[in-house]
Amino acid sequence: MLNVRIPLAWLVAGVSLSALGVLLLMGQPFTAKAQEPKRFQYKIVEVLPDTQNMQTTLNEFGAAGWELVAVPMGSMTEPRLIFKRSAS
Repeated sequence: MLNVRIPLAWLVAGVSLSALGVLLLMGQPFTAKAQEPKRFQYKIVEVLPDTQNMQTTLNEFGAAGWELVAVPMGSMTEPRLIFKRSAS
Protein backbone atom coordinates (compact mmCIF):
# COMPACT_ATOMS: atom_id res chain seq x y z
CA MET A 1 0.00 0.00 0.00
CA LEU A 2 2.92 2.32 0.72
CA ASN A 3 4.21 1.83 -2.83
CA VAL A 4 0.97 3.23 -4.27
CA ARG A 5 0.92 6.41 -2.17
CA ILE A 6 4.41 7.65 -2.99
CA PRO A 7 3.97 7.66 -6.81
CA LEU A 8 0.52 9.23 -6.40
CA ALA A 9 2.00 12.03 -4.28
CA TRP A 10 4.67 12.65 -6.93
CA LEU A 11 2.00 12.68 -9.63
CA VAL A 12 -0.09 15.24 -7.73
CA ALA A 13 2.99 17.40 -7.09
CA GLY A 14 4.02 17.21 -10.75
CA VAL A 15 0.57 18.14 -12.01
CA SER A 16 0.34 21.02 -9.53
CA LEU A 17 3.73 22.41 -10.52
CA SER A 18 2.90 22.04 -14.21
CA ALA A 19 -0.39 23.90 -13.75
CA LEU A 20 1.42 26.65 -11.85
CA GLY A 21 3.98 26.94 -14.64
CA VAL A 22 1.27 27.22 -17.28
CA LEU A 23 -0.53 29.89 -15.26
CA LEU A 24 2.68 31.87 -14.87
CA LEU A 25 3.46 31.66 -18.59
CA MET A 26 -0.08 32.50 -19.72
CA GLY A 27 -0.82 35.15 -17.13
CA GLN A 28 -0.32 38.87 -17.45
CA PRO A 29 3.25 40.05 -16.97
CA PHE A 30 3.93 41.62 -13.61
CA THR A 31 4.71 45.29 -13.91
CA ALA A 32 5.98 47.10 -10.87
CA LYS A 33 4.89 50.71 -10.69
CA ALA A 34 7.06 53.16 -8.86
CA GLN A 35 5.00 54.85 -6.20
CA GLU A 36 5.10 58.60 -6.14
CA PRO A 37 6.23 59.88 -2.76
CA LYS A 38 3.49 61.32 -0.61
CA ARG A 39 3.44 65.08 -0.40
CA PHE A 40 2.42 66.98 2.70
CA GLN A 41 1.55 70.53 3.65
CA TYR A 42 2.70 71.87 6.99
CA LYS A 43 1.35 74.70 9.11
CA ILE A 44 2.82 76.24 12.28
CA VAL A 45 0.44 78.07 14.59
CA GLU A 46 1.36 79.94 17.77
CA VAL A 47 -1.39 79.83 20.38
CA LEU A 48 -1.95 81.30 23.80
CA PRO A 49 -1.03 78.79 26.51
CA ASP A 50 -4.51 78.36 27.93
CA THR A 51 -6.34 75.07 27.56
CA GLN A 52 -9.54 76.43 26.01
CA ASN A 53 -7.69 78.37 23.29
CA MET A 54 -5.51 75.38 22.42
CA GLN A 55 -8.50 73.02 22.34
CA THR A 56 -10.46 75.37 20.05
CA THR A 57 -7.49 75.68 17.67
CA LEU A 58 -6.92 71.90 17.64
CA ASN A 59 -10.60 71.24 16.87
CA GLU A 60 -10.67 73.82 14.06
CA PHE A 61 -7.58 72.47 12.32
CA GLY A 62 -8.63 68.86 12.89
CA ALA A 63 -11.99 69.52 11.24
CA ALA A 64 -10.13 70.99 8.24
CA GLY A 65 -8.08 67.78 7.80
CA TRP A 66 -4.90 68.83 9.62
CA GLU A 67 -3.09 66.40 11.94
CA LEU A 68 -1.07 67.63 14.93
CA VAL A 69 2.51 66.33 14.68
CA ALA A 70 4.49 68.37 17.24
CA VAL A 71 4.14 70.98 20.01
CA PRO A 72 7.46 72.78 20.52
CA MET A 73 7.64 75.87 22.72
CA GLY A 74 8.13 79.13 20.84
CA SER A 75 9.29 81.90 23.16
CA MET A 76 9.02 79.55 26.17
CA THR A 77 5.56 80.94 26.93
CA GLU A 78 3.70 80.40 23.65
CA PRO A 79 3.42 76.85 22.36
CA ARG A 80 3.59 76.27 18.63
CA LEU A 81 1.28 73.69 17.15
CA ILE A 82 2.73 72.03 14.05
CA PHE A 83 0.17 70.41 11.77
CA LYS A 84 0.44 68.42 8.55
CA ARG A 85 -1.98 67.08 5.96
CA SER A 86 -1.73 65.37 2.61
CA ALA A 87 -1.28 67.78 -0.27
CA SER A 88 -4.00 67.50 -2.87
